[in-house]
Amino acid sequence: MTRQFDWHLRRQLAERGIYKTTELVPLLAAQGVQLSREQVYRLVTSPPQRLSIEVLDALCVILDCTPNDLIGFTVAARKQPKAVGGATVTDIGTLKTVPARITRPDRS
Repeated sequence: MTRQFDWHLRRQLAERGIYKTTELVPLLAAQGVQLSREQVYRLVTSPPQRLSIEVLDALCVILDCTPNDLIGFTVAARKQPKAVGGATVTDIGTLKTVPARITRPDRS
């Protein structure tokens, strides 16, 4: 199973009546976090690859929420292994080699 995280910042902002990402810039600045409008836009519209504790703390203070309200995890099932010739292949070690058959072209 693989874990996938969900980013709920946009929903939390909407619940508090903040619909423009530019409204978040001065709120973050008041908490001591200096981010450009573009960085805030990316933070709101897509899940961050990295997130500093300072930014997470500032968002939690601004939105009066916990990190669990901003980040959710779901468990996704792994893809089932493909069946080859009636047998399920789980790794490359279970595959068998097939000898090559070399033939000469007719020279007629």
